[in-house]
Amino acid sequence: MAEPRARRAARPREEVFATARAAIAEHGLDKLTMAGLGRELQMSAGHLLYYFGSKDQLLLETLRWSEEQLGERRRAALARQDRTVRERLAAYAELYLPEGPGDPRWILWVEVWGRSPASAEIRQGQLEIEAPWQADLVALIEEGVASGAFRRPPAGDGGHAGREPQDRARQIRAVLDGFAVPLAVGLPGADRADALAQVASVTAALLD
Repeated sequence: MAEPRARRAARPREEVFATARAAIAEHGLDKLTMAGLGRELQMSAGHLLYYFGSKDQLLLETLRWSEEQLGERRRAALARQDRTVRERLAAYAELYLPEGPGDPRWILWVEVWGRSPASAEIRQGQLEIEAPWQADLVALIEEGVASGAFRRPPAGDGGHAGREPQDRARQIRAVLDGFAVPLAVGLPGADRADALAQVASVTAALLD
């Protein structure tokens, strides 16, 4: 009797996502095929589809994994009590912005944003993945206000003061996103050092 064929072990989760992130960043999601990704991982396209269901779901789960890796670094940077709240805010901005043109993490975000209008699933996943960035920034702003490093919201504004840290966090993240996309796609004139300086200027105007 012939020996049964050895079953190939499933690839570790990190390897699947790291390979998918690199492939999406290089080729874009439209040009990525499950068959091609499967060949890189020595897995069948059917096996990938079994776990992810669709390319959109693969994109979301790859972005979620990518953000989890960076989230560990963000939480460690924001927890450093040997740094001032302003220094930790600067570290937050450093981690938020792309490293440079083609940053794989940010190319995933560009792909997600491009698909959000047509997919409720993508929109909901996007909100869930963004939420820790917002929550951590709100907590940092609240800490800065409590310590006197940042100005307090004006009193007597019809209940708006209670939302003020949330609002300022959204404003800062909108500025970061505005500088991040040109950096990620490599627009001429986009410069990371300049972007960080511009973000620092805006955050100072919002928080001082």
